[in-house]
Amino acid sequence: MGPFTRKSAAQPAAAPVNPALAALTGDWTIDPTHSSIGFTVRHAMITNVRGSFAEHRGTLHLDGSDPSRSTAALDITIASVDTGMKDRDAHLLKDDFFDAERFPLMTFRSTAAEALGGDVYRVTGDLTIKDVTRPVAIDLEFNGSATDVYGTERVGFEGRAEILRSDWGLSWNAALEAGGVMISDKVKLTFDISAVRATPQG
Repeated sequence: MGPFTRKSAAQPAAAPVNPALAALTGDWTIDPTHSSIGFTVRHAMITNVRGSFAEHRGTLHLDGSDPSRSTAALDITIASVDTGMKDRDAHLLKDDFFDAERFPLMTFRSTAAEALGGDVYRVTGDLTIKDVTRPVAIDLEFNGSATDVYGTERVGFEGRAEILRSDWGLSWNAALEAGGVMISDKVKLTFDISAVRATPQG
């Protein structure tokens, strides 16, 4: 069972909390060295370009007794974008796309969490890119919790979402001679998150 598991309506209100689930309650810090935030976008109508943001920081609050009160916050440094091609990365930083000089951060702040079944959950929140804030839903799979070889307690999640970049003003494109456009509007986001407990259990 994961940290966002919601009590069944058939359970009495006073049902005891799963001890394993309750043990996850607390504040967690995303470990950027063991986490990745990536994206995939269709290029020239036929191939995919993949990229990632190397610099990011974030926090989680997991509530094992009332998972709907769990929250997440994430700040991503736009200038850390890496698609494997320096010229393309430089273009992404210009005002055609992210305008990173004026808007150096992309942010996510959760507003709700719900269980979808098994270890899959949906976290909804406000995604801000440039000066536009819009809601986005991230589907997460809880990968479990463990204590690593250094004695650090960790939790892990894999997440995915799809957005239309034009909704955030990232609308630059170029027409292809054969028809269609150079870059698709749809962007697939991926999250591989490892978080460490921010404070010891009391």
